[in-house]
Amino acid sequence: MLCREMLVDSHCHLDFPEFEPELDAVVARARAAGVGTMLTISTHLSRFERVRAIAERFDGVYCTVGVHPHEAAREGGMSVEALTRLAEHPKVVGFGETGLDYYYAHSPREAQKRSFRVHLAAARAAGLPVVVHTRDADDDTARMLAAEHALGPFSGVIHCFSSTLALARQAVGLGLYISFSGIVTFKKADALREVAAAVPLERLLVETDAPFLAPGPKRGKRNEPAFVVHTAAEVARVRGMGEAALAEATSENFFRLFAKARASARATADARAGA
Repeated sequence: MLCREMLVDSHCHLDFPEFEPELDAVVARARAAGVGTMLTISTHLSRFERVRAIAERFDGVYCTVGVHPHEAAREGGMSVEALTRLAEHPKVVGFGETGLDYYYAHSPREAQKRSFRVHLAAARAAGLPVVVHTRDADDDTARMLAAEHALGPFSGVIHCFSSTLALARQAVGLGLYISFSGIVTFKKADALREVAAAVPLERLLVETDAPFLAPGPKRGKRNEPAFVVHTAAEVARVRGMGEAALAEATSENFFRLFAKARASARATADARAGA
């Protein structure tokens, strides 16, 4: 069995309407599965207040601030200053999700690139990590990450990784982490499992991307943070390591990358101890 109390769902969307009728139950099921920490991800600045309110409401739940590439044309006019100001909240631990998605044409490519650059500049300015989304855009993603990194270092993660080992290696070389979702459990995902086996353990995260992409044992159901246990178990299997060791490593990686989350948790514990 997994040492489940150590698991982190490093990417979910608890503000999405699929969860609204039973959000307390969703979080409770995650706790019961031993998922002690969740990162709920911003996709719209216009909905950020709800994202932040969810993080404020639950212990062990943190959030990011940012605009998904799908929304870059509609909500991509934010400034570095606006993003960094919103990130001053103790529960806001990173930026995004941002990046490039050429599979769908929801926003023009140039609008996506402009938005991506703003998020990366905010990451440099605030010293907080950026959550990167990339789909059918490996070459441009790699070029932009390298070019922006040359302007100054930043940390981050490519979430829901479904690309090539070459992109994973380049991202790791720039100091980024790689996060695997339920896709790694799918029957036809042999190539992705090879990437999951090859990524350095110290740069590895797991996630659900809930409510999307339920892992194999839960296919056909709405995904939720509790299901990250199945993704973690599959990643452990393909790496030939114990599930408890994988859980411990990925959770430590999360708190190393999102160091503000660890600081926020300690501050909350200290405040309660002094109350």
